[in-house]
Amino acid sequence: MPAPLYDALRALADTNPLRLDMPGHHGKPMPGGFPYPSDMDFTENGRTGDLYGEDADAIQEAERLWAERFGFDACLFLTGGSTQGMHAGLALLAGAGRAIALDRGCHRSAFHALALLDLTPHFLTRPWLGLEGITGPISPEMVEQTLSAHPEIKTICITSPTYYGVLSDVPAIGLVCHAHGAKLMVDAAHGAHLPFLGYEGFQAADVVVMSAHKTLPAPGQTALLFANGFPLDQLQRWGAVYGTSSPSYVLMASLDGARDYMEGAGAARYRETVRLADDLRRRWPSLAGRDGLVLDPARLVLTSPDGFALGSALRERGVFPELADTGHVVCILTCADGEPEFARLEDVLADTGLTGPCPPCPAPPEPPKAALTPRQALFAPRERMALADSAGRIAASQIAPYPPGVPVVAPGEIIEKKYLAYLREIGYNNTVVDVTRRGFREGGRP
Repeated sequence: MPAPLYDALRALADTNPLRLDMPGHHGKPMPGGFPYPSDMDFTENGRTGDLYGEDADAIQEAERLWAERFGFDACLFLTGGSTQGMHAGLALLAGAGRAIALDRGCHRSAFHALALLDLTPHFLTRPWLGLEGITGPISPEMVEQTLSAHPEIKTICITSPTYYGVLSDVPAIGLVCHAHGAKLMVDAAHGAHLPFLGYEGFQAADVVVMSAHKTLPAPGQTALLFANGFPLDQLQRWGAVYGTSSPSYVLMASLDGARDYMEGAGAARYRETVRLADDLRRRWPSLAGRDGLVLDPARLVLTSPDGFALGSALRERGVFPELADTGHVVCILTCADGEPEFARLEDVLADTGLTGPCPPCPAPPEPPKAALTPRQALFAPRERMALADSAGRIAASQIAPYPPGVPVVAPGEIIEKKYLAYLREIGYNNTVVDVTRRGFREGGRP
C-alpha cells in the first residue's frame, strides 16, 4: 500500500538537507537520542498524570521546573503550538467582548482570537526601518499613548521577537501597562531559547507564549504558556478549551527532555551558535543591531537584492531557510547547528553570489478603515476573487506580505485602490483574495 506523505518526507530526509527552519532540532536526534517511543505513547490512565487535572503529578512537576527556570508563577504545556497558547492567553486576560490593544504584526492566531472572543482591536503600529527594510520594535511611548487615549483597554498584546528577530523593550512596556492597570501578553513564539542565553525581559509580562519547536530541540507542535499572577488551574481552564482532550504524552515528555538538555549542554551549544552566527554576519550581508534596534543574537537574516532568488538558490542546493522575501532570507539557527552546518551554509552562499544590500521597500500605508468587526468578518459568507479586482470589497482574510510582515489589510477592513497599488509596488505575488460576500451585514443578512 502507498504511504505518500511518509514516502515524500523519507525521500527528502534521505537527501541530508541543511535545515535552517523549524522545528529547531533540524533533523538531529532529540536530547538523549530521543526517538519516537511508541512504548511511551500513553493517554490518561491513572498512572500517567493529567495535563488538565487538579492533582500534582509528573506533568505538573515538569511544568513547575519550566516556570521556575524562566521566572514565572505557572507554566502549562501546549501540544497545539503557540496558536493554542495565544487563544488561551487572550481568553485568560481579555475575556470576551472587550477592547484590546494589539500589535498589528501579531500572528494570525491572534487575529483569530479577536474574532472568537469578539474583541475590539486598537492596533499598535511599528516604525518603518527603511535601511533594514523591516518594521522596528513596539515602543513604550506608543503603548502609553494608546492606554491614555483608551482607558477601557486592559490588555496589551505584542510580538517579541519578530520573525526577523526584532526585540521590543518588554520590561519598559510592562511598566507602562501595569501603571495603567493593564496586563501585558507577549507572543514570544520565536524566543524560547532566549532565557537560556541570559535574557530575562519576558518576566515583566503577565502572560507569555513560546514555541519550543521553533528554536529548541523539540518536536513540532510543542509550546509553552507562562503566566505571572495566575495559578496553574486558570491556565489549564483555557488551555483545555483550545486544546485537545487527548494531548500527546510523547510531546509533553519531549518538552521535559528539552528543558533538561538546555539546563546543561544545550545552553553551551547555543552560546557557540550565537558566536558562529555573529562571525557569519561579519562576513555576509545581513541584519545587525544598532542604536535602538535590538535583535535576537541567534537569528540570521541575510539580505539580498533579490531575496526570493536567494531563497530558491539555497533550496536548490539543499539548504532550507525559514522564509524568503523581496530582500531577506531568514535562517533559524539553533543549538542543533555547529561549525559543519555553518561551513556548509557559507559554501552554498558563495556559490549563489546573490547576497547584498536589500532593495528599497516603501513603508506600509496607514491601516484601512474597518467595515466589519473581526468576528463578523470571520463568520461572514465569503468568496474568492482576483486581488486586482477587489477594490471596494471587505477582506475576509489577511493580506500580509513579507516585508513588512504585518497585514496591509486585515479581516473586516476595506480594500482600497491605494492598498492594491502598494501591493503592486512591493511585488506582492498572491493573485487572489478572500472577501465577504457582497451585501453582507451583521447577522448574515444583506
